[in-house]
Amino acid sequence: MPKVKTNSGAKKRFVLTGSGKIKRKHAFKSHILTKKTKKQKRNLTHFSLVDVADMNNVRKMLVMK
Repeated sequence: MPKVKTNSGAKKRFVLTGSGKIKRKHAFKSHILTKKTKKQKRNLTHFSLVDVADMNNVRKMLVMK
């Protein structure tokens, strides 16, 4: 049986925390920033956690049991 590969897109986008949760960055912070308010841009800077509903799918992409 061949090795199971990690999804390279997921590998670049997600980080596992010490408690087993998965950190992610916010979307909508890469371009077209002129029309967004300072508050919006500031709040999008911080890391967030992957929602419980998406946790299993992300774990499968990262090949974690």
